[in-house]
Amino acid sequence: MTDDKYAPLEHYLRSLPMAQEDVKLSFEHIQQIINDQLPPSALGDPAWWGNQKQGTQVEAIAWMDAGWLVEIVNLTEQWVRFVRQ
Repeated sequence: MTDDKYAPLEHYLRSLPMAQEDVKLSFEHIQQIINDQLPPSALGDPAWWGNQKQGTQVEAIAWMDAGWLVEIVNLTEQWVRFVRQ
């Protein structure tokens, strides 16, 4: 089950057209979607963006349950590209 904080991100990704194979989102846009700040670890640790459903990274459940994986994260420019599973 998705952490409530990241549920809006899951809903956003689910709402994208099925024909869309990838999406690049700035960290700022993700913060607007979730209506909250990303934690400091999201801004400085690429492991935060790992594609795993087990463990303590509840944020990954949001994009993975929506059918997406993180392909690339750019911490310098603060964006992430998701691709459909």
